[in-house]
Amino acid sequence: GPHHLLNTDLPRWLQMLGMLFSLMLWAPSWGGMLNGLLTLRGAWDKLRTDPVIKFFAAGVTFYGMATFEGPLLSIRAVNALSHYTDWTIGHVHAGALGWNGFMAAGMFYWLAPRLWKTELWSKGLANMHFWIGTVGILLYVAAMWCAGIMQGLMLNQVNEGGTTLKYEFMETLESIQIFYILRSFGGLLFLIGFVLCAINIWKTARSGAAHDETVEVTLLERGQKDSMRWGEALISDPLTHIFLAMAFVILWFFLPPHADKAALLVSVLLCVKAFHAFKNNKEKWVNWHERLIENYLPFTVLVFVAVAIGGTVQIIPSLVINRQKNVEGRLQELYTPLELAGRDVYVSEGCYNCHSQMIRTLVPEVMRYGRPGVVDDYSHLGESLFDHPYQWGSKRTGPDLAREGGPIGTYEKTDENGNVVKDAAGQPVMESYAYMRFGIRGNDWHYNHFLDPRSITYGSNMPSYPHLFEQDYEGPRSVQNKIAVQQRLGVPWPVMSVDEIGGQMEAQAQEIAGNLVGKVKLPGKDLEGEALRNELAKKKVIALIAYIQKLGAYKEVTPEGGRDNTLDPDGLRKAASTK
Repeated sequence: GPHHLLNTDLPRWLQMLGMLFSLMLWAPSWGGMLNGLLTLRGAWDKLRTDPVIKFFAAGVTFYGMATFEGPLLSIRAVNALSHYTDWTIGHVHAGALGWNGFMAAGMFYWLAPRLWKTELWSKGLANMHFWIGTVGILLYVAAMWCAGIMQGLMLNQVNEGGTTLKYEFMETLESIQIFYILRSFGGLLFLIGFVLCAINIWKTARSGAAHDETVEVTLLERGQKDSMRWGEALISDPLTHIFLAMAFVILWFFLPPHADKAALLVSVLLCVKAFHAFKNNKEKWVNWHERLIENYLPFTVLVFVAVAIGGTVQIIPSLVINRQKNVEGRLQELYTPLELAGRDVYVSEGCYNCHSQMIRTLVPEVMRYGRPGVVDDYSHLGESLFDHPYQWGSKRTGPDLAREGGPIGTYEKTDENGNVVKDAAGQPVMESYAYMRFGIRGNDWHYNHFLDPRSITYGSNMPSYPHLFEQDYEGPRSVQNKIAVQQRLGVPWPVMSVDEIGGQMEAQAQEIAGNLVGKVKLPGKDLEGEALRNELAKKKVIALIAYIQKLGAYKEVTPEGGRDNTLDPDGLRKAASTK
């Protein structure tokens, strides 16, 4: 949800809105958890003997803990530490393994005896599954909590004086390797538990026979339903309090100072008044709700209104901010056809799962990933305006790549005899490449890094990608179709024929491949010189290198009128400076 976008270049009001909606989830989530536990209380005497009750009770509890932690992580101060770390991984797996996994196991153990009309083959094996799974989940989640908090603290720590960072990224990664081992062990225990579950269900099915069961249900008469009038549904205490409170919360975001605090106070008072109204006339409120859910038309309309409000809150801000005029002085440069093909390689290989492209508005992040001497070098909105979908990421197993690219490269001009041309001062005359860029690292560094990451960076846990050196990137016709989709999404691509696209792709690939000749080898082929260049120019790795070297490229823009149309009028992000 929106809480994954906190401390980024999005407007502060939009971040606060996302945080507010995430915090609101505490109420329904914990209401559901308490409802589940209180429902199970009727069978609490079977907790020791019935594995189904064990799984359901633990599953509902994990649900409550995960949905408590989610809103907690949506608080901006907490999110500054947790986001992009393994803390988030621990959080989602508490829900995925504990809630979904254990609830599914409980349902399997409940259904199997009824489907095959027999006793569960082994309650002891089911109990073993429960305890093995519980230990596995706790190991997994605790390991990720420790790894995430430790790495987050290390990444944000600066040396005394606050001018340099204390730890390199690889140092933080090496410090949490032990937690990755514990996570693997915990995950293995969880999987073993489900292997035991599969054996138990299979044995149960073998010991019985498939059975159909008839269940009687009560059908309400037509007169008992659809009798609620529109006035009763819409003009009621619950809806009046809800909509008034929401209106004042919205005013809280947009009113000027002091008036916004008054709006917030009114919304709080309305919530208190609603609580007292419910307490004093509980039967009326409950009766209204019961009648509403029995009348499909008013219920459907109110559900639609609720969904529309939630959708509007998310959609309208994105439509407002996703405009070229709202770029904070920086507008992303369009990809070339080869870079667009390389971007698809980046996405298809899942690189976004381990690398972000978002330098948050936090001083340590600007110091770590920003360019020396560039003020406010966090990621601005305009730098990724034409990315569909955007590649901001949600996890940093590897470092951020938002500034990995660089400008168009240059080379020494030579005459027809191969001699370097010099100017009047005796300095070599430099000419620019048509497309090839040089970023923080050279093309050969990226080439070897994709081939064998540990030969370049000791301790890296990035996998090798040998298939990128064997497979050819897609052809110009496929890229033309992608450009057409980009144009429909509003990206200002020029109209290009298939031949023009193919010519640009070939020219850029030849520049990069030519730069690599004499520095690298193509695995499995003994090629050199022009033959190596022509073979390299077809491979996916060249397209991916072209994309990586383009990351962070933008042009400076000034909106009409000469004013910088910043998206953050309160100037909060000015704190993220490398001064």
